[in-house]
Amino acid sequence: MNGHAHSRRTVLTTGAAVAGAALGATALASCSGGQSQPAPKGARLAGLDEVPVGTARPVTTPDGHKIIISRRSEDEVAGFSAVCTHQGCTVAPEPEQLRCPCHNSLFDKFTGAVRGGPADAPLRPINVAIEGDDIVTA
Repeated sequence: MNGHAHSRRTVLTTGAAVAGAALGATALASCSGGQSQPAPKGARLAGLDEVPVGTARPVTTPDGHKIIISRRSEDEVAGFSAVCTHQGCTVAPEPEQLRCPCHNSLFDKFTGAVRGGPADAPLRPINVAIEGDDIVTA
């Protein structure tokens, strides 16, 4: 093997490794807690009348992110990414919990905590608040 072939292989191998690492870091940031708040502060998500006390409902933010908002009491709301932490499917509210339809991971609808696997990490929290008669990003 000549020196030229070796250095070309080294360049190609190193370049592929660097590209793979960059792609992996980007993917990790986009599907983990590395994401920023999915909408500007104060963006309307739903009216209070659309999320009765004790329920959760899916909404799409103005910039297209799917999230779950829940209402534990008259003055307490919570928000979570609707992306399952197991393999990225979209979770859906049920009467007692949030369920991932792909592999049946279960999450608490008021805290986002894992209730049953295979997911082993909670849903990513989204800051939400009540402003007047609306639920908005906080």
